[in-house]
Amino acid sequence: MKKTLFIGCVESSYVLLEAMLKAGFVVAGIVTMEQSAINADFKSLVPLANEYDIPCICTKNVNDEETVGFIREISPEVIYCFGWSRLIGKEILSIPKYGVVGFHPAALPCNKGRHPLIWALVLGLKETASTFFIMDEGADTGDIISQKPVAISDTDDAADLYAHVLEVAKEQVLEFTKAFAEDKVEPKKQDPTAGNAWRKRGRMDGQIDWRMSAKAIYNLVRGLTHPYVGAHFMAGDAEIKVWKCQAIATEDYVNIEPGKIIKVNSNTDYIIKAYDGLVHIVDSDPVDLNEGEYL
Repeated sequence: MKKTLFIGCVESSYVLLEAMLKAGFVVAGIVTMEQSAINADFKSLVPLANEYDIPCICTKNVNDEETVGFIREISPEVIYCFGWSRLIGKEILSIPKYGVVGFHPAALPCNKGRHPLIWALVLGLKETASTFFIMDEGADTGDIISQKPVAISDTDDAADLYAHVLEVAKEQVLEFTKAFAEDKVEPKKQDPTAGNAWRKRGRMDGQIDWRMSAKAIYNLVRGLTHPYVGAHFMAGDAEIKVWKCQAIATEDYVNIEPGKIIKVNSNTDYIIKAYDGLVHIVDSDPVDLNEGEYL
């Protein structure tokens, strides 16, 4: 295989690197982090570096002088950068002969940008993709070297979709690592005028508005559940996280306004009227609610 350096600091980074190492591929160096406040699925690669005796550096800034010096000393022919939320600078992009391979769990050129798994679920998409590409100075705009579709079922939540994407991605990494070794990788340019880019989500994007449809609330909850931050609603001044719910289509409450508390089974299990049906919250932070009142 080509001399490879691996950059990453999240669960997907760990899974993909581990798959490579278990398959017998040799990695010449690793760049990771000791901790991260911005990655809900953070996972350091240090344990794998220690297990397989791979040179490793932990950094807060991948583009700083020390990290770039470490990469230059390794002198990789190709760099895999899977699960790194910070931009890779031109200096690093220019080091490997075969480029820096990035990973984006969406069907590029569609759905470039931030939070691709969350947006896919929140928008109720039926399919996404696992895409690997040669990074350039843009965001998810480089030449594609591997793309495979990933189906999304109505019952998939964030953890389910994360797992489905990684199962497909593991196969791809092993395939194109072998293809690199045999000089058989054939990058395909993206149409710069095609597709779209998803924006960064903020706190209010995760807030349940009971005037939303029951299905929209269901999609929001499943998109933001573990390993992510959770959707939430406000009960007075308290922010209540919701981890699982069900949308109930019914015509029995057409005269009832959104936000009314229909039934309370426990402080984590209750039913709320949405715009066009009911939402059965089956797992949330504890909250004291009274039937007949409004949120």
